[in-house]
Amino acid sequence: MTTPAAPADTTPAAGTPASPAVSAVAAPPSWPWRRGALILAGAAQLITISALVTSDYPLAATWWSLLLGIAPAPVAAAAACAPAPVSRLAAAIGVLVLVVGIAGGILHIGLFFVAALVVLAVGTVKLWREHP
Repeated sequence: MTTPAAPADTTPAAGTPASPAVSAVAAPPSWPWRRGALILAGAAQLITISALVTSDYPLAATWWSLLLGIAPAPVAAAAACAPAPVSRLAAAIGVLVLVVGIAGGILHIGLFFVAALVVLAVGTVKLWREHP
């Protein structure tokens, strides 16, 4: 009784890609910063929204509280996920929105957005220095 022949070795040689259709593309250096700004802005925005709707100690619906309750996460999402030209514009607008909102609510809830502002500002600078 004979055993069937084992199939030929089909593993790729060392140094060759496993599949020619798959290629790794490095993320731009600003991507982790923009993604971090999205997470921080979203978290601070949720805190602001919960402070606006709570019945224990409600936050007054002023221009800065509504600005911080509506704008940071969508603008940071556009800065993180949009193509480069749109992302640059969204990042600059995001920094402006956060600066104005923090200035208006510095004594109340605005300080929750300082971390998002710093991370988005660094990501914006890195994004503007990247080559298109």
